[in-house]
Amino acid sequence: MVMGPEKITLAAPSPSFRLRCKSLNSLRLRRIFDMFDKNGDCMITVSEISQALSLLGLDADMQELETMTQSYIRPGNEGLTYDDFVSLHESLGDTYFGFVQSEEEEQQESDLWEAFKVFDENGDGYISAKELQVVLGKLGLVEGNMIDNVHRMIGSVDTNHDGRVDFYEFKEMMRATILPTS
Repeated sequence: MVMGPEKITLAAPSPSFRLRCKSLNSLRLRRIFDMFDKNGDCMITVSEISQALSLLGLDADMQELETMTQSYIRPGNEGLTYDDFVSLHESLGDTYFGFVQSEEEEQQESDLWEAFKVFDENGDGYISAKELQVVLGKLGLVEGNMIDNVHRMIGSVDTNHDGRVDFYEFKEMMRATILPTS
């Protein structure tokens, strides 16, 4: 049986995560914005967001994306400026990262597993340097062009030194980068 890209639903709440450092959050938001802005016009359209999600194997409903972003796109613009994108992110934070229910840890684990699977392209339970390089390349990040950098990235989280990242290492890396709110 051939499976298609995973369907993401933007209307359902996601787990509660906050980055520890506001400046780190701003830097990451800027990198995400720049990654989505494929044509470099300092504006991301719904189509560009959809394309970026598709490259990650996440199939977002175009109507949901349009509905979610429409009120943040300024009149006369075709898409979100960086400031609009930040406002959208903050709004989603207020909506999606609010009070945490008792199922939070289970949901976080599930979402981390889904994120892990984006990188574990062959499904063997490990992220190899080649798999990381492929995903970085799909995202258009220059790091994906340099295998030495990719090996260093793997090495920075590979606690058992087997040359690849397992789910436990991935989870610990994510928990060191993001902080659950509760």
